Amino acid sequence: MTKQPFDRRIATGLDRGEAFTFSFDGKPVEAYPGESVAAALIAHGRRKFRDTLKREMPRGLYCGMGVCWECIMVIDGRAAVRACMTQAEPGMKVETQHGLGPPATMTGAP
Repeated sequence: MTKQPFDRRIATGLDRGEAFTFSFDGKPVEAYPGESVAAALIAHGRRKFRDTLKREMPRGLYCGMGVCWECIMVIDGRAAVRACMTQAEPGMKVETQHGLGPPATMTGAP
């Protein structure tokens, strides 16, 4: 795949493997083997991953290691999935989470 103008990855000196795409809010996002969903989204300039329940405030990547739960998203129909802890996969469907997300899809967020 060709490098997009908004891609924030290092362009030279790395062997990333073969690029693939997943969808984020219906739009394709390029990722590489071993990248988390959060890393791929950040590389493409996406900073907002969810809106809070009460005030609908935007949230995104904060700790990057699965502790804070700020990066929860709806991934393949399941709400409250930590994007920083989820490896990107070809064809994955990722959506911005609004509040608690779709009913009956929570994965165990505090």
